[in-house]
This record gives sequence, structure tokens and C-alpha cells, in this order.
Amino acid sequence: ISKHLFNMKFAAKELSRNSKKCDKEEKTEKAKVKKAIQKGNMEVARIHAENAIRQKNQSINFLRMSARVDAVAARVQTAVTMNKVTKSMAGVVKSMDATLKSMNLEKISALMDKFEQQFETLDVQTAQMEDTMSSTTTLTTPQNQVDTLMQEMADEAGLDLNMELPQGQTGSVGSSVASAEQVNM
Repeated sequence: ISKHLFNMKFAAKELSRNSKKCDKEEKTEKAKVKKAIQKGNMEVARIHAENAIRQKNQSINFLRMSARVDAVAARVQTAVTMNKVTKSMAGVVKSMDATLKSMNLEKISALMDKFEQQFETLDVQTAQMEDTMSSTTTLTTPQNQVDTLMQEMADEAGLDLNMELPQGQTGSVGSSVASAEQVNM
């Protein structure tokens, strides 16, 4: 199972790298859109814009899959750890049964200490599992912070978009986009 766990973690990192690669490609395509618009070549700009959107969607898909694989890997790691703890505790219980039958107080005390240590280990591992699980889910992120960040990015994109378009061509770009959308429908 540890080999599969390693492969899952490796796959998650590979997906994350692919996502970053797509982000770079998206930025490259956006720069090409800007250059094409500046040259007045709207058809080429549209092609590069489509490529940028496709790269962005692919990046999001890679990132989403990476997160899902990472979450599964965390769950598998937790299961492996819990299995080890359970086996250790089963051994302690068997030893405790044998010791209780003999009623040797020193052995009983030593076994109880070991049993408590196993429970402390279980508590630590359970806390670690909970931390891992909470970090792999997006539900723990405060929604108002997410909304604020998204609004800031939208405002920034709006400012960047206005700055990228040359003055005086805004109307022709808008009408060519609207007519292209009508053709695509």
C-alpha cells in the first residue's frame, strides 16, 4: 500500500505541475491576444483568446484533480496509520489479558502504561488526520474571504482589460465580439 500511496502523491504533484504549466501557457496566449488587438487583427486575437480560455480551463481541471488525488492519498495514509495503531493495540490487549490472569501487579502497571501510550499515539494521529483532512477541503475556507478575493481579482481584470484595449477601438472590438457571438450561436 505504501508504494501506491507514493504513486498517488507523485501523481498529485504531477497534476499540480501540469496546472502551473497551463497557467503559463494562458498568460502567453493573453499576451498574444493583446499584440493581435494592437495590430488590429481581431481574428488572430480571437483564436489566441480561445486558446487562453482553454488553457485556463485545463489548468483548473488539473488543479481540481490534483486536490482530489491528494485528498485520497491523505485518507489512505490515515487508514494505513490507523491499521498500524489497531494492530499495536490488539497486541497490548492480548498481553493485558495474559497479565491479568497471572495478576502480577508490576506487569499490569507496565501494560497499562503501554496501553495509555498507545492511546496517546492514537490521539496524536487522529489530530493529524483531522488537520490533514481540513486542509484538503475547501469548505474550511471562510466564504467572505473567498468572495472578497474574487471581487478584487474581477476589479483588477476589469482595469487590466480596459488598459489593454487601445483608445478609440473599444466600440469596434465590442461590435465585432457581439457579431462573432451571434455567428457562433
